[in-house]
Amino acid sequence: MVPRERSHRAALDQRTAGQVAELFRAFSDTSRVRLISLLADREMNVRALAEAVGVSESAVSHHLRGLRQMRLVQPRKDGRQVYYVLDDDHVAALFRQGLDHVQHG
Repeated sequence: MVPRERSHRAALDQRTAGQVAELFRAFSDTSRVRLISLLADREMNVRALAEAVGVSESAVSHHLRGLRQMRLVQPRKDGRQVYYVLDDDHVAALFRQGLDHVQHG
């Protein structure tokens, strides 16, 4: 067990606390977590994501819209196709840390 260092840091302000809570809400839905898990390794389009997760393209699009609004994924257009990728390495790191935690026991 890692010893915890006592800190005299001030409590987060309401706005920042709300933003962090919203971030973790994104991880509170199993479909969104499964989408994030796929996008942690590569970019994919809606059809491929829907097939991999086993839900409708409409449902995937709905989840991706929310993830985009939370700045967790980014779209990239290639003609008529839209590909999605995680916004940055922080998102993948959050996912992997959570996965490591639950697989650890």
